[in-house]
Amino acid sequence: MIAVLLFASALAFAAAYRFYGGWISRKLGLDDRRAVPAELQYDGIDFVPTRTPVLLGHHFSSIAGAGPVVGPILAGLFFGWIPALLWIVLGSILVGGVHDFASLVGSIRHRARSVAELAREYMSPFAFKLCLAFIWLALVYVVVVFVDLTAATFEDTTFNGGGVAISSGIFIALAIAFGIVGSRTRLPVWASTLIFLPLVLGAVWAGDVFTIPQGIIPEIAGSTRNTWNVLLLAYALAASVTPVWILLQPRDYLSSFLLYFAVIGGAVGILLGGATGAFQPAWPGFVSSAMIRAFDVAPLGPLFPILFITVACGACSGFHSIVASGTTSKQLRCESDARRVGYGAMLIEGVVAVIALATVMILPWGGEALRMQPLQVFANGMGAFLATLGIPAEFGAHFGLLALSTFLMTTLDTCTRLGRYVFQEFFDLDNRSAAVRWLATLATLGLPAVLLFVRLTDAAGNPIPAWQAIWPVFGATNQLLAGLALLVATVWLKRTGRAYLFAAAPMAFMVTMTMTALALLIRGAGLSLVGMIAAFLFLLGILLVAEAVRALRMERREPEPVVWRTAIAGD
Repeated sequence: MIAVLLFASALAFAAAYRFYGGWISRKLGLDDRRAVPAELQYDGIDFVPTRTPVLLGHHFSSIAGAGPVVGPILAGLFFGWIPALLWIVLGSILVGGVHDFASLVGSIRHRARSVAELAREYMSPFAFKLCLAFIWLALVYVVVVFVDLTAATFEDTTFNGGGVAISSGIFIALAIAFGIVGSRTRLPVWASTLIFLPLVLGAVWAGDVFTIPQGIIPEIAGSTRNTWNVLLLAYALAASVTPVWILLQPRDYLSSFLLYFAVIGGAVGILLGGATGAFQPAWPGFVSSAMIRAFDVAPLGPLFPILFITVACGACSGFHSIVASGTTSKQLRCESDARRVGYGAMLIEGVVAVIALATVMILPWGGEALRMQPLQVFANGMGAFLATLGIPAEFGAHFGLLALSTFLMTTLDTCTRLGRYVFQEFFDLDNRSAAVRWLATLATLGLPAVLLFVRLTDAAGNPIPAWQAIWPVFGATNQLLAGLALLVATVWLKRTGRAYLFAAAPMAFMVTMTMTALALLIRGAGLSLVGMIAAFLFLLGILLVAEAVRALRMERREPEPVVWRTAIAGD
């Protein structure tokens, strides 16, 4: 049955790309004769025209972090696999894909400016500041969650002590070498790929064979987890200020193959019988506590609206709009690539989310399954799927963890770079200054550094990882950001006389669900740090919605001016 569900989901995504994605392309008026920001504003650091496979790899790697794995697994465990599957498929096609596509096109039509800049132009300067504040806080949450989850994979000793950290270190070195080869030689991308992909697989093998000796990693504040957190923050700091061609683009391109392999290998393994049944309940009810009361596990809350903030990136993510209008729009080489990169990458991520959900469906139902960490569930599931291909289950599990940690790091440093952009934009700082880039990056990493080293507890006072404490407010913030990005896109489309209902309908749904979820979170968290942050974000959301309602009543504007490629070429 799982194989049938996977095949049907993939077929739905393919049909959506062909028909719905094509329809949206026509409504947005994509035209490759238009000049794009990468050529109009080329600077060799952030604005660099990039070949479609490389940019797709960067964009996909940046958006496909922990979200499409952790979210679907949590939703499947607590709400059953049918609601999670339906939201993943329908959400990716009708909400998440539209959100990513519209955000990318809106940005390239406005000199690769952010969603917040569009809010300033079509709403008000006040809306611009509100958007920037909301986006920056959302990015801070992403950094906290992804640093802590990556540190967990590095610290994990289940499959091979420190093996994932070894593989990741080798992988970064290979990515830098790939970037140097690509920029300093005339070797075609396909040739470089044929050389470096076997080396990447060799890095996986090295992490499975070699271990980090006990005691060699110093403990900061009594924990190796803290040591990895510090090293990862330092990595994000350095990666944020380097030119995109030396690390960001090559690492994301190569890492995309890891997830492609994981998706293809997991899908083939499922089709060959690696997932023989669905043991988790298909739908235990509208409230998670009804299913898990007997297992003494804390409930997530009611299916409406908690499901829609738990699945997160597997169906829709506000973080994608920041990537699309932050780094991707500065590298797009032509307008038609917006559909391939913006809409297509979201649908591929939907496939990842379905496979992650499948790792839940094969678990025996019970308290032990509900208490498993999502990363452990995913790794064990990948090991079971790949075992049908003759790959040892332990190696398959290690490969799954490496693929996940690679994407966590990819999203981590992309997120830090985006935080730098937003900080500079808020204070109108000059991006050409190296000192400004370092200052903005340090400011972005400051709050995550504090949250990662503060002792966080659950409702019973038990210490919990930072990612687990932050995840509820992260999910609500992330999904509300998606609703607000769709809100800005709706205002832009309507005020310039374009079709806008395809963006307005998912916007109304996301804003309603996420504002309701934030209200529940505020009521449950009270005056705690999480509760106060949630209340502040709720207020920002209300103010932005009010600004949008006012803007929708304004008079129609002329569409943004077009710069044609023929004018640039001078012919």
